[in-house]
Amino acid sequence: TKTRRSARQFVNHGHVMVNGHKVDISSYNVKPGDEVEVRARPGARQIATRNLDETRMRTPPPWLTLNAEALKATVNRLPVRDEMEPGINEQLIVEFYSRM
Repeated sequence: TKTRRSARQFVNHGHVMVNGHKVDISSYNVKPGDEVEVRARPGARQIATRNLDETRMRTPPPWLTLNAEALKATVNRLPVRDEMEPGINEQLIVEFYSRM
């Protein structure tokens, strides 16, 4: 999707599967070797295809292998800190989860 917020909503609405199991928690932790795919429902596929067409100019991160035709991605490895987007403030994330 174009934004992180819309990606979280896409997952929360149950359009994503990890290793063949439906995932509706956007903070789900994937591991190397996990296969992430769009569910085989027409609505989910239509949304994913439209979003993929709109973001063709973006290349997938090096830690993912994308199969755009099948709407699947494989996690090759976990990303390193240098590969994160510069707008992420890790300290805010730590503070948020430390309150729980």
